[in-house]
Amino acid sequence: MSIFVNNNTRLVVQGVTGKEGQFHTRQCVAYGTSVVAGVTPGKGGQKMDDVPVFNTVNEAVKKTEANCSMIFVPPPFAADAIMESADAGIELIVVITEGIPVMDMMKVKKYISGGKSRIIGPNCPGIITPGECKVGIMPGHIHKPGGPIGVVSRSGTLTYEVVHQLTQKGIGQTTCIGIGGDPVNGTSFIDCLDAFQKDEQTKGIVMVGEIGGTSEEEASEFILKNVTKPVIGFIAGITAPPGRRMGHAGAIISGKSGTAQGKIEAMKKSGIHICENLGALGEICVSVFKNA
Repeated sequence: MSIFVNNNTRLVVQGVTGKEGQFHTRQCVAYGTSVVAGVTPGKGGQKMDDVPVFNTVNEAVKKTEANCSMIFVPPPFAADAIMESADAGIELIVVITEGIPVMDMMKVKKYISGGKSRIIGPNCPGIITPGECKVGIMPGHIHKPGGPIGVVSRSGTLTYEVVHQLTQKGIGQTTCIGIGGDPVNGTSFIDCLDAFQKDEQTKGIVMVGEIGGTSEEEASEFILKNVTKPVIGFIAGITAPPGRRMGHAGAIISGKSGTAQGKIEAMKKSGIHICENLGALGEICVSVFKNA
């Protein structure tokens, strides 16, 4: 099993004719993802390789039955692209675009509230169920199909590092999700943890957080009350000074909140296995997940 994407995912790429859109669409196709359509206004009727291009997402959905979108639209237009996907009934919207204004994302979250669409991102690497479906920019070859570990992370590159170490140790993954590091995003740690808890194939979870915000503390409380599977946690940015943004827009310590140490303490209280040295994560996974 898996969460959110699988062999039944039918992908439409918004911004498919741009440089980044073309490159990563081809990578998804090469991995085996069913890319059924692309969307670029004004270029309907064309093709990107063998992928038909439509003017609107609504038209693409009607013609191809797409149920997932991947967005490479530039930041000023990304919010409209997300809402267009939601209007067309797309169930999963994966927003790769970074630099989307916070106010735009707040409008998007209000717009889709109560609907059936789920957003992953923005400013994220996407989601992959190894061996089945890749929707995003992650390197597919480092992933190992067959489970039993789910991975969720705020950082794209740290997701890759975790996955690489798991694969090197012969540990497969069910689904790996980069939820993005912006202050306002769609799918949260809690959403992913809940889905992994309900997934029969997932026997353990790796959660990678970073400084800024309170999502890791909230996730820790959720784990304590709702998750019975072993969880390994890592927090990036332990040496970051207060008031300085470290990479992601949401990775900033404000006052006494958002510190790495505060997040680590919350995770420890919830029974999460803490990894303090990322280079040792693989060994910790072997120990913690040996019976998974």
